[in-house]
Amino acid sequence: MRILLFCLLVCCLSHSLEAQEHWPQFRGPNGDGHIQTTNLPLNWNEEENVVWKTRIHDKGWSSPVIWGNQIWLTTATLDGHKMFAICIDKKTGDILHDIPIFEIEKPQKISSENSYATPTSVIDQDRVYLHYGTYGTACLDTKSGKILWTRRDLKCDHETGAGPASSPMLVGDLFVVNVDGRDFQYVIALNKLTGKTVWKTPRSVDYSDVPVNQRKAYGMPIVISTGEQTQLISNGGKGLFSYDPVTGKELWQVQHHGFSQAPRPVYGHGLVFATVDRDNPELWAIRPNGSGDVTDSHVAWIEKKMMPRRCSPLLIGDLLYLVNHTGVMTCLEAKTGKLVWKERIPGSYSASPVFTQNRIYLFNDDGVCVVIKPGRKLEILATNPLTKDNLRSTPAVSENSLFIRTEKHLYRIEKSTN
Repeated sequence: MRILLFCLLVCCLSHSLEAQEHWPQFRGPNGDGHIQTTNLPLNWNEEENVVWKTRIHDKGWSSPVIWGNQIWLTTATLDGHKMFAICIDKKTGDILHDIPIFEIEKPQKISSENSYATPTSVIDQDRVYLHYGTYGTACLDTKSGKILWTRRDLKCDHETGAGPASSPMLVGDLFVVNVDGRDFQYVIALNKLTGKTVWKTPRSVDYSDVPVNQRKAYGMPIVISTGEQTQLISNGGKGLFSYDPVTGKELWQVQHHGFSQAPRPVYGHGLVFATVDRDNPELWAIRPNGSGDVTDSHVAWIEKKMMPRRCSPLLIGDLLYLVNHTGVMTCLEAKTGKLVWKERIPGSYSASPVFTQNRIYLFNDDGVCVVIKPGRKLEILATNPLTKDNLRSTPAVSENSLFIRTEKHLYRIEKSTN
């Protein structure tokens, strides 16, 4: 298993010289927003460079995942009673499968900003793995759409008005997901072929004196290799944790004051960069080489001003790029946390940035994409209005196409050959 994990990391961290075909999880092949392309469009609008536009019924903020010619995403009725998986042909935009997955008798009410299908699925060559938070988890055969296994017992109280949001990931043959509610807080790994539990590790924070609404979180883990060991890094309410991905054993923890955080951490320069807290977000840079409680010894630096509560960080070379919900974009030196620049860009932001071809693609909540050139000053290359539909989903990229999910449609954007 450890050899398999090492091979997986080597594969994930290597970049092809050709455009990458698969977008298998939230934030792409490596889970960090980076993907290799050769001819992604710089400009588009509703009439220009739109290959197809497919209407998606009901509502979901899960990002598309892509393997080969298949695009999968989830959706759910506005009242949360019915949940679906949809498969779309990448070339044509035709719907190949529209599969009812779960019926829920008494779903909790959620905010209009969220959906009952917000967690992003994860996909491999033969299967797609769907997660709807406390409402259920399912594995489907991607060719037939047949449901291979389900779990309905990964329960937690998301809190009325909040709803599900944590996305799963695959680590070798394991399906791993954070379950951080008001009542239960744990990380669980299932056998991806059978759905059976391989390990389940409760959060080690003492929550007895913590208000129940401050015990929850909505993020997803990452896997890193420090050179000495492979670690699963997982951010929860009141703490960030490292686990052995094979056994689920906790390796170290950093206790913090935050809760309800959603951004996925990133790793580089020997540091884990994680957003702490939703109400007053901070970015913490943590050295992942400790053991036990390393709160007082392994936090390298903290940035407290104008940090994101939804968008995940983007690390490019020596610089970190972050955009908060109000459109304030910050560039920091990754090793030190020193401010390089801070500027406001148009719109409000929920989707995480994508990096390719020395461009950062930033999608705001009104469906407008601002493309900037990374560097030590802000340089806007293009501003692309697509639609007045709301947009909360992080787009996917496959080969030289962007796949953008709005509230009502999925678009394929590619340079016109005409």
